[in-house]
Amino acid sequence: QVQLVESGGGLVQAGGSLRLSCTASGRAYAMGWFRQAPGKEREFVAAINMRVGSTSYADSVKGRFAISGDNAKNTVFLQMNSLKFDDTAIYYCAAPGSTFSSSRDYSRGIRYDYWGQGTAVTVSS
Repeated sequence: QVQLVESGGGLVQAGGSLRLSCTASGRAYAMGWFRQAPGKEREFVAAINMRVGSTSYADSVKGRFAISGDNAKNTVFLQMNSLKFDDTAIYYCAAPGSTFSSSRDYSRGIRYDYWGQGTAVTVSS
């Protein structure tokens, strides 16, 4: 069982930046960020393979968000720049319980077994 704890959410003006952190209680093969806005379904944001450092992003955040990991601290970061009103959501950190069989699994929430409690990001326009 892996426990995930997110931090770093808050209120920011459009165009501003925030940095989210997520620390796992154990070593994670990969970690991902997902978000859910009010009245919308959960969607993929970004993911990282903690062993080799490869990353993937949703098209909506490419060029604005950057995911990185610190294996020594079992921590993943999400640097969010040029924030938009539409980025407002609860952001969740997630980790799989087993190795992904396909690169497509990184963006599929159903392939993640462990989830954090979420941290709120509010972008004012």
